Amino acid sequence: MQFPDTTEEPHFEKISFRVNKKIFATFDEKNDRAVVKLSLTDQSVFCSFDKAIMYPVKGTWGGQGWTVVELNKVKRAMLKDALKSAYQNVAVKKKKN
Repeated sequence: MQFPDTTEEPHFEKISFRVNKKIFATFDEKNDRAVVKLSLTDQSVFCSFDKAIMYPVKGTWGGQGWTVVELNKVKRAMLKDALKSAYQNVAVKKKKN
């Protein structure tokens, strides 16, 4: 990850990417998926493209912006945009506090 102040840490059986100790993305190598923390507006925009590629996590987490990315289906540019949005979403929220 080349975003400023990003750390890579274990998160259960996944790898998490954090800024200011807050997770903005996880990587599940076994299932070839990522999960990113988007604003609800960004989640709506990304998911409207193709619900087989990006979709809200089931349940409460999805209602908070957590979004699944199917890595074997997503285009590289879209993945980069989603990661950037997730990073900015989490980094900016932390700085406001």
